Amino acid sequence: MAKLKTFRNNKNISGNIIKEKIKEKRMLKKDICIKLELMGISITPDELLKIEKNELMIKDFELVALAKILDFDLNKFKEIFND
Repeated sequence: MAKLKTFRNNKNISGNIIKEKIKEKRMLKKDICIKLELMGISITPDELLKIEKNELMIKDFELVALAKILDFDLNKFKEIFND
């Protein structure tokens, strides 16, 4: 069985930022998924919820696309390692 890769018991470090931005932008998960699909990226609303909860790993290109859709700076992740 393969070892799961985690950071502080989370499968990603971006979920909280993504969740915050979705709430701030007042966007529906299904609308975000449609925008992702138009960019050639397939993420379901259920998968997006798991990403928000840090329960699902996210690929770098998915993160960049979400940053573009939700308008957040990827440099924000540097702060997480300063805690």
